[in-house]
Amino acid sequence: MRARIESLKSELEGRESDRREARDALRASETAISAANRELRAQEAGAREARAAIAQLGARRSLQERTLEAQQEALGRLLAARAVAAMSGSTPEFVRLALSGEDLADTARRLHYLGYVSRDAARTIDAHRAGLAELARLKEATEDKARELAALETESRAAREQLLKERREQRRVFEQLSGEIRSTRKQMKTLEADEARLARLVEEIGKLLVTRPGAGHARVTAVPESGAATGVFSQMKGSLRLPVRGELVGRYGAQRSAGTASAKGVFIRAAGGESVRAVAAGRVVYADWMRGFGNLLIVDHGDAFLSIYGNNESLLKQTGDAVTLGEAVATVGQSGGNEETGLYFELRHLGRPFDPLSWVKLK
Repeated sequence: MRARIESLKSELEGRESDRREARDALRASETAISAANRELRAQEAGAREARAAIAQLGARRSLQERTLEAQQEALGRLLAARAVAAMSGSTPEFVRLALSGEDLADTARRLHYLGYVSRDAARTIDAHRAGLAELARLKEATEDKARELAALETESRAAREQLLKERREQRRVFEQLSGEIRSTRKQMKTLEADEARLARLVEEIGKLLVTRPGAGHARVTAVPESGAATGVFSQMKGSLRLPVRGELVGRYGAQRSAGTASAKGVFIRAAGGESVRAVAAGRVVYADWMRGFGNLLIVDHGDAFLSIYGNNESLLKQTGDAVTLGEAVATVGQSGGNEETGLYFELRHLGRPFDPLSWVKLK
């Protein structure tokens, strides 16, 4: 599936007849920012896991040390008793019993009891040795995890520096070309070309999904408003949450500038770096930079439903990744030459957009 999506991207780019635009210069830096942020997140997650492992190992070491202290006290008492017996020159108990001339049955019982005591002492000694070995192993494991954590923190610092470098480069390019980018975005033909490009992409993805076993894309023949669609996603109407908390400044169906076609989605103004969360469980079918939408992510929810997230700073998921309801899939940004920081969000069924606000629970 990933290979076919990659092939589709190349095909769509090959069809592109528009001249190169100023905002295309942002592609390299915005793609690099996305990759660096995704790597940084992975390293931070690894560091959290390493810290949790170190804490767990520390707790186990403390418990093992307390156990060893108790065993050591018991062994101390045993050795002290034997030392006293040796210093007094007394005959060992089992020898004294054998030579005592007492009732053989009683002697046998007492010898059997002494065997239990001796075996228990041997087990205590063996357990103490094993405990010492386990303590050494835990100490070594803790040191290994500490080295792993130090390496991850070093890598995180490098990734953070790289991310800051890429952000500076993005700002430099944007400021250098901001006038041309703003002028281009206001042109009706440019906005229409952006929408047509996304529509072509969604159409081609739909064709691929039809062939995927169990996708269910081909079964559905009705638009969601008709109520004829079946499946998990279709039952979530009115209960979805918007993918990010923010201010709705662009609504479905509104004209973005004079003479342009109505918007196919909504724009939510939000703080940069905020997590963009999947509105439902599904699988990522597209995660790449696209002219007009910047770092773009599309999730397939089955039964021909897609959710689309555009203008992200970073894509945290890649094509083929499964996502769960509410899982962070991207971070808010202004990629693609967008002047405002926020998220462009669409819902589509059978390739056709519909108003996301009719499906979400705004409160």
